[in-house]
Amino acid sequence: MTATIPSDHPASRPRRLAAEAVRQWRLHPRWGMALRGAVAAGLAWLLGIALPQPFSDYPYYAPLGAVVATTSTVARSVRDSLQAVGAILVGVVIARAADFLLAPSAVSIAIVVALATLAAGWVALGEMGSWAVTSALFVLIVGDGDKLGYMGAYAGLVVVGALVGILINLMFPPLPLVATDVALDRLKNALGDQLDHLVDGLDRDVAPTHEEWDERRLLLGPVVDRSRRSAEQAREAARANRRARRYADATRSQREQSEALSTTSTVVTDLTRLITSWETKDRDDLAFGEPLRPLARDALWELAQVVRSSTGGRADADGLERLDERIERLRRAVRDARSTLEEDFFVAGATVLALRRAAEAFDPA
Repeated sequence: MTATIPSDHPASRPRRLAAEAVRQWRLHPRWGMALRGAVAAGLAWLLGIALPQPFSDYPYYAPLGAVVATTSTVARSVRDSLQAVGAILVGVVIARAADFLLAPSAVSIAIVVALATLAAGWVALGEMGSWAVTSALFVLIVGDGDKLGYMGAYAGLVVVGALVGILINLMFPPLPLVATDVALDRLKNALGDQLDHLVDGLDRDVAPTHEEWDERRLLLGPVVDRSRRSAEQAREAARANRRARRYADATRSQREQSEALSTTSTVVTDLTRLITSWETKDRDDLAFGEPLRPLARDALWELAQVVRSSTGGRADADGLERLDERIERLRRAVRDARSTLEEDFFVAGATVLALRRAAEAFDPA
């Protein structure tokens, strides 16, 4: 019978440290990017030195191509590399044309920079367009003594380095699933916190003032943007990625969770704007008033529970059922209030619709 080592035993410390190291590595995908870029740049440099002249005269251009190819996902590395090479060739053409027509001077440099800057905005070059300006200046100034040799070596070595980087990415493809999970969890908690603040404001006999509502308003924009960027990077990383099939269920779950939280973030933002603008002590035509405020509070509280308990874009069936019941109670109360008090209650009606939209985002049906 094998004895189990307690988790607090000294012998288990290396295992805990190793597990923490793996967790931190997965939480910070840039560490992997840095390692891949370093390995690819070093290999590209060695390959550039080993190539015949004139390539070996300019080996430092090979690591540039390697860095371009390893600072993104597998699919994007190929696109970025092609765009970088295209931008380099555009810059080469501009520089050689200027060199043929004009003598080297401040005027020729200014013209080349202006033309290359305009060319850098070409949609086909994408984010790599700035390479057009760099290559034009290099070819015009640095390569003036060996025009053909320098042009071929510059473009060729960037291609060689990019191929090395693409190969490294194919062998060790990035797939930032853990980092994306963390970003989505932060968004989930932030949305729940904002709903809690709305509940707190509605859980009183008198509506809060604008100043009191401002104290309960969270800055959701940065959290939403970070989660969207992280989810987009994870989806892009799954393309042409040999590891993606192994983690197909995880990537699908992340995609569905991201879509559900994206819808909910829009709903929570709208609800925050509506409630803090219309359910205030400073207005006569309140969004809810005393009859509807407790029902709106209960529905928002239940939505917060659904958001926090959601996984893979789905929520607990019992939680969804309770949320539907809260929303239905509010809907009926709004209908009765309209007929009894002869007021529109359009903000309360909009709140019901927004709550239903959020509930449907987590409903697998």
